[in-house]
Amino acid sequence: MAKETGRKLIAQNKKARHDYLIIDTYECGLVLTGTEVKSLRQGRASLTDGFVQIDGGEAWLHNVHVPEYTQGTWTNHSARRKRKLLMHRLEIDKLDSKSSESGHTIVPLAMYFKDGRAKIEIALAKGKKEYDKRQTLREKQDLRETNRAVAAVRRKQRA
Repeated sequence: MAKETGRKLIAQNKKARHDYLIIDTYECGLVLTGTEVKSLRQGRASLTDGFVQIDGGEAWLHNVHVPEYTQGTWTNHSARRKRKLLMHRLEIDKLDSKSSESGHTIVPLAMYFKDGRAKIEIALAKGKKEYDKRQTLREKQDLRETNRAVAAVRRKQRA
């Protein structure tokens, strides 16, 4: 069987980019059981309520929903168990010190297979206030409107 190459997206947390200001991102591996990998290969996972916690010098992923494997037997995993993240010691220490500051948290952004191995992209983030969210949406809308106006002018010039 040929070895997988490239990046295959499993799940993405779009709400995290809306609710948080992303400061720094990290890619790390996951410690998974066999049925979890099979369930992920079917493209089933949810990152919406997930967060990362540093405990005893190790990074743990909490509240990420990986549904039970349908063909699994008694060896199936629990859907919302905590999973260990594989990171370098310096990265964990850096995240631990920065996340202890008030208003900072660590959230998962995306889960994917990279060259056949399950990876997760996590981010050190700071919570946005409601007015920050509105400001971001307004900026996106303004940018979209200006792009439309420029495109309309270009179409008129060609015609």
